[in-house]
Amino acid sequence: MSPVPGDGPPRRPRPSVAVGAVVVDNDDLLLVRRAQPPAAGTWSVPGGRVEAGETLAEAVVRELEEETGQEGACGELVGWTELLDEDHHAVVLDFRVHLLERRPLRAGDDAADARWVPLGDVAEMHLAPGLAEFLHDHDVIATIT
Repeated sequence: MSPVPGDGPPRRPRPSVAVGAVVVDNDDLLLVRRAQPPAAGTWSVPGGRVEAGETLAEAVVRELEEETGQEGACGELVGWTELLDEDHHAVVLDFRVHLLERRPLRAGDDAADARWVPLGDVAEMHLAPGLAEFLHDHDVIATIT
């Protein structure tokens, strides 16, 4: 029997480019609870996919506003990570974002909730896999335990 076109191992998703906003204000870190996979229900920094024709800086500022209602200016690259499972593959570039004005939080888009968390309490949150280590390794939080 000859193989049917399309048979074979399942196709892996193509990688996408995403950004994250690391926003620290008055010793608080801005976190959102993810409403969608991957890592739905966990806390993470605001962020998402870069849209076609959009710069990384534009994407991180847009995602911050969509998910939290905050306005910011993109700063330096903090670091990058890669999220990979059977349904998703994203290369995530995390940037420091300087808040223009601290406004009341408004969770929106892919965020189920948004809150300011004291830096010393961040590791106690139910964080997205690898986030505590990433934040510690890049000197955003002091401890991960």
